[in-house]
Amino acid sequence: MSQLKKGALLNYATIFLTNAVGLFITPFILNHVGNSEYGIYITIGALVGTISVLDLGLNNTIVRFVAKYRAENDRKGEENFLATTMLIYAVLSAMVFMFGFIFYGYIDTYFTKMNAEEIQIAKTIFILLIFNIAIGLPGGSFTGICYGYEVFVFPKTVNLIRYVLRTLTVIGVLTLGGKAIALVVIDTVYNAIFLCIEIYYVFYKLKVKFKLHEFKLKYIKQIFSYSLWIFVFALVAMFQWKAGHWVLGRIATPEVLTIYGIGITLGTYYGAFSTAISSLFLPKATQMTVNNATASDLTDVMIKIGRISFIVLMYIFIGFLLYGKEFVFLWVGSEIGRDGTNEIWLIALIIMIAYTVPLIQSFANLILEAKNKLAFKAKLYLFFMIVGTIFGGILAKKFNALGMICGSVFGWILVQNVMNYYYYKNIDLNILRFFKEIFNKTGIAIGIVLVIGFLIDLIPGFDWINFIAKGIVYSIVYIIVLYLLGMRDSEKELLSPFFLILKNKHKYFLKKPKI
Repeated sequence: MSQLKKGALLNYATIFLTNAVGLFITPFILNHVGNSEYGIYITIGALVGTISVLDLGLNNTIVRFVAKYRAENDRKGEENFLATTMLIYAVLSAMVFMFGFIFYGYIDTYFTKMNAEEIQIAKTIFILLIFNIAIGLPGGSFTGICYGYEVFVFPKTVNLIRYVLRTLTVIGVLTLGGKAIALVVIDTVYNAIFLCIEIYYVFYKLKVKFKLHEFKLKYIKQIFSYSLWIFVFALVAMFQWKAGHWVLGRIATPEVLTIYGIGITLGTYYGAFSTAISSLFLPKATQMTVNNATASDLTDVMIKIGRISFIVLMYIFIGFLLYGKEFVFLWVGSEIGRDGTNEIWLIALIIMIAYTVPLIQSFANLILEAKNKLAFKAKLYLFFMIVGTIFGGILAKKFNALGMICGSVFGWILVQNVMNYYYYKNIDLNILRFFKEIFNKTGIAIGIVLVIGFLIDLIPGFDWINFIAKGIVYSIVYIIVLYLLGMRDSEKELLSPFFLILKNKHKYFLKKPKI
C-alpha cells in the first residue's frame, strides 16, 4: 500500500478516534475538574489558540515549496527556503511571547466574571499555552517537510500515538486528583517530546538540511504571496469557532463558557462526518477543471456528492433533534444541570442547521480551489464572520451563550447566500437544480423518518439503555426508509456490500447444522 493510501487511512482513523474519544473524555474531564475550571480551560485554550494564526499559512507553504524543490532536484534551493522559513518562525515565536506578555497583564481586568482563584488558574494555563504555541509554530514545519517529501505514514502515526497516550495520561492524572492545570502540563510535555521525535526523523532519516545560502526579500514575498489566502481562511476559522470564547470570556461566568464550549464541540463533530467524505474529491475537482468540464458536468458531480453528504448529515441531525436533549443530559448533565444541557443541545442544533448547506456544497469550494478562485470567498467569509461576531457580542449581553451563537450563525447564513449567487454567476453552477435534486425523493423519506422517529421517542424511560435502544431502532428505520424511498440506484450501490454481508451471514446461519 502506498504512502498516500496509508496516510489517508491513518487520517480517517484519527478523525474517528478523536470524535469517539472526545465524546467519552469530555464528561470525564468535566466531572473531575468541575464546571468552572473546565470553562476556564477551554476559554483560555481558545484565546491562546487564536494566536496560532500567526503561522500565516506557512505550514501549507512548506509542503508546496519542498515538493517543488524536490521535483526540480534543487537541493540548494530547498535548504535556503527552509532556513528562510525558520528565520520567519523565529520572529513569529518572539511575537507570540510578546503578545502573551502584554495580554498576561490584562487577564485580571479582561475576565470580569472570575474570582481571584479562577483568575490565578487562568494565568497559569495561559503561560503554559503561550509556551506551547511558541514551540508549536516552528514545530509544525517538520510535519510539513514530511508531507513535502511525500512521507505521510510517519507524522500521522506519531500524531495518532500522541493522541492515544495523551488520552490515557489524562485519565490517569485526573483519577489521581489532577485539575485543569494538569491537563495543560500533559499537553506541554507531550508536545515537546513528539516535536523532538519529528525533528530527529527529519534531520536523520530524511537527511533534510537548513542552510541559508542567501537572504533576499523576494524569497519572503514569494513565500507570503502563496500563504496569504491560507492565512485569511485561518482567520475565518478563528472567528467562526473561537471568537465567541473571547466575547463571552469578557462578559460571562466560567459556567456559561463551559456551556458554550461543549455546544461548539458537538457542532464541530457534526461537520467532521461530511468533511471526511468531501475531502476525497479534491483530485476529482482538479481533474475536471483541468479537462475544462462543463458547468453542467460540475453541477452533476456536486449534486452526487451533496446528496451523499446530505443523507449522512440528516441521519445525525434528525437523531440529535429528536434524542439530543436526552443524550446531552446523560452525557454531561450531572455537572451542567437540566437548564445547561438544554442550552448545549440548542447551541449544537443551531450550528447544525446553519452548517448543513455549506457542508453539502463543499464540492463547490473544491472547484474554487481547483480554479484558484478562493480570494473572493476568503475576503467575503472574513467580513461576514466579523459581522457575525459583533452581532453575537450584542446578543450575548442579554442571552449569554445562546445569543453569541445566534449572532455568529447569522453571519454564516448571510455569507452562504452570497456564495450561492457567486457560484451561479461566476462558475455557472446550477444552484436551483442542486437544491431541487438534493430534496428530490430524499425530502419525503426524511419527513417519514421524522414522524416515525417522533413515535420512537415516546418509548418510556430515561437512561443509557433506553437511549441506545431508541438509537438502534431509529438507525434501522432511517436506513430502511432512505434505502426504499429516498435513495437513487447509484446511492443504493454504496450500501450493497453491507447488505451482501448480511445476506451471506443469514444464509450461513440457515445452513448451519444443528448440534
